[in-house]
Amino acid sequence: MVIKLYNQILEAIKESETIIIHRHKNPDPDALGSQGGLSEIIKASFPTKNVLKAGGPVGDLGYLAEMDDIPNESYQEALVIVMDTANTPRISDERYSKGKILVKIDHHPNDDAYGDIVLVNTNASSSSEIIADFCFYHKEELKMTTKAAKLLYAGIVGDTGRFLYPATTPKTMRIVADLMEFSFKPDEINRKMTEMSRKVAQLSGYVLQNIDIHPSGVGIVVLTKAIMEQFGVTDSETSAIVSLPSALGEIVLWGIFVEQPDGHYRCRLRSKGPIINEVAKEHDGGGHPLASGANAKDLHEVNQIIQQLIQVAEQR
Repeated sequence: MVIKLYNQILEAIKESETIIIHRHKNPDPDALGSQGGLSEIIKASFPTKNVLKAGGPVGDLGYLAEMDDIPNESYQEALVIVMDTANTPRISDERYSKGKILVKIDHHPNDDAYGDIVLVNTNASSSSEIIADFCFYHKEELKMTTKAAKLLYAGIVGDTGRFLYPATTPKTMRIVADLMEFSFKPDEINRKMTEMSRKVAQLSGYVLQNIDIHPSGVGIVVLTKAIMEQFGVTDSETSAIVSLPSALGEIVLWGIFVEQPDGHYRCRLRSKGPIINEVAKEHDGGGHPLASGANAKDLHEVNQIIQQLIQVAEQR
């Protein structure tokens, strides 16, 4: 089935003069890596095509990719490909539906099967792995470049937690080995992805000192606007602290709740085993069984999510 979809997507690319590639809001390395990697592959393979990247601000990940300024008329006959986005409310730039053909390429559970062509492979570690596999499968017609390989490598490293998470498979490692045959420097990407500013380092210390651990093994971190202002950090910078609670042996799963300027909370949920994405789905979110995101309109809803996480942990 995957190969059939690879063929359909390649034909759609070949038949389209304009290809616009979207990804999700608040992008991570996999969103930008798969979006940028696919863009570079298509540009190298079909130099006459107009290939554009759509989406909002990329925060501190500008070293991976920047977005294009796209006029509305570009969508009229365009092939639109949405990368790494499980459901339509999370797609960055609402014009994704204005094209002629819509393709979804993702590795999250397919709860929202939008698009004319839907390629969802939940066995893949990342959307970047899917794009690399797509390119290598069609190696006679698609050209991998050093820039594309670098972006896809970054996406895979980001979504596997540097190959720590269980989604890392033998196939993942074989694809990474093939990408590393190109002349980018993986160690530079690894260092860049783990670098943090002094203020984020100070926030990391605060998180480890103040994380609340429930007897069930649920770790809870609530970062209010006041705390964010105290450390001078933005929401995008808090991505660096998401994995910190995993180092604490007594923690089974955890939630990091970051207050946004309008008062709602962005919720990052992670687990070492118990399934948490069902909780995220109940709160304007979703994602992987062990790594999900959600939204809470206020502290009351944050506490609801915390209680649900505790129930999940106690049932394991």
